[in-house]
Parts: sequence; C-alpha cells; structure tokens
Amino acid sequence: MQYALTFVALAAPALVSAHGAISSPKPRPAGKAMAAACGQQVQNQQSSDPFGNIQGELQVAGKDMTADCNLWLCKGFQFADNSANVQSYTVGQKVPITFDLRAPTRARPTSPFIIGTPLVTYDTFASNSAPQAANEKSVSITIPDLGSKCATAGDCVIQHYWDARSIDQTYESCIDFTVGGSGAGGAAPAEPATSAAPTSAAAGGNAPAPTTLATQTRAATSAQAAAPTTSAPANNGGDAPATGGSGAALYAQCGGNGFSGASSCAEGTCKKQNDYYSQCVPN
Repeated sequence: MQYALTFVALAAPALVSAHGAISSPKPRPAGKAMAAACGQQVQNQQSSDPFGNIQGELQVAGKDMTADCNLWLCKGFQFADNSANVQSYTVGQKVPITFDLRAPTRARPTSPFIIGTPLVTYDTFASNSAPQAANEKSVSITIPDLGSKCATAGDCVIQHYWDARSIDQTYESCIDFTVGGSGAGGAAPAEPATSAAPTSAAAGGNAPAPTTLATQTRAATSAQAAAPTTSAPANNGGDAPATGGSGAALYAQCGGNGFSGASSCAEGTCKKQNDYYSQCVPN
C-alpha cells in the first residue's frame, strides 16, 4: 500500500470499512461545490463517510459528475468548500500533521508528501499485523521554498495519498494553504478534524498540479514538492512508460480529457485512472 504526503499544484459493495484521513489541520470537507462538480450521490456518500475511498465514489457516481470533479485529486473535494480554512505558512515552518486511521492495512513503500521530492516516506505504513507506530498517527513537515507558486489561496494543497493496491482502494485528503516569505519555523496552530497533505492547484482551485512535497503536495506519509507541469499537447490518458529525466513527477497527473501538461513520467508509468485523470505511478 502506498501512503504519502505531497504538495500538489492544483450502492456499492465496494463501500467497505474506510481506512483514514487527515484530521489536523482541517482538511477539505464534502460541500455544495463538491456536489456541483462530482454529483449529489458522491457528495452524499463522502459527507456521511469522509474516510471513504475513491473506488467507492466511482460506484455511486452518476451522469451529473463533471470534469471539474477530478476524483483523483483530493478525492474530488473542492477548494470552494474549504475557502474559510486556508492555512497560512512561511518557508521553513514546521507543520504538525495528524492522521485518523480507521482500518489499518499493510502498505507498500511510499513517499506521500510531494512537490519535488517526498517529504516523508514509509517502508511499511499502518500494517494490520503490528501495533500502530507513533509516526503513523502524527508527523511534522517543513514547508519548502516554493517561490510564488503557493502565494494564492486555491493554488496549492497538502495532499495525503494512501493507496492499498491489494484491495484496490485509494484514499486522499487535502489541506489548503498559502506560503509567504521566510520565517522562523514556528509550529502551525493545531486544529481539529482530519489531516491532509499540501498540493499545488491550477487556477480556479479545482485541479491542482501534482507535486511531490517536494513538488506536488498531496498525501500524508511521504511527501515531496513538484513544480507545475509545463505546457504540452493534450493527452487523453492511457498507459505509457517513463521516459526518464523529464516529465511529470511520481504521483502527478500525466493525462486525461482536456489535460495539456506533461504526458510522460520522470519516474514510474503513466496509468489511466479514468477518462479525466491519468497518474504517474511506480512501476
């Protein structure tokens, strides 16, 4: 199972027990903007169980789901539903992230925080065959120097990404944030509810670009920050091997209807998740 924290540039048998999500700082909730973008059934499901997985959302998704939903980024949760809870950080600041694990499942090695390189990486995360480790409940990340990429609310999120391949369940939660100038690295104020990883989003706050916290912020455990993808011919998805050197970062978007960013992966393989989203995943 993969689990990571990253910066990202912006009726169902599968509805089994949920795994977990960020509880602090406060992550994006399921609100009216999510219902408008993803459909009422998806919003209803996540509102009643915010710990649910993307595959469960796909099982209840109807014709009212739009391309703005982007389920594979922040699980479809929208910036507009969280605009009152944007965190303000400074370069070098230590930010405590807390996770609420509901159902441990053995995970593969992961690097969850992404904008560039992983911020945190676990060889094994939340194994159901061992007691939960302290760093699986909470972890502290250091905000990197992102230049002006994350100066505007809605452009970046810290995303928590947890992928259980053995049972085909993927969990994501996101923290909206902005980054100002350099600071003394003081701790961010604690907040209630579930923790998430930063990511950088595209204009409008609906489709953050992938980052490895170190370039794309998205999920908790290992994170890296990645820079926004550069303009490229539209790529409608499909599986494509990594070309090496350049291309989208690991766990970043690499295809989908209307997507015009990098269509190759610097690491891993570009895997089609649905018509609107393809992602660079490990080989």
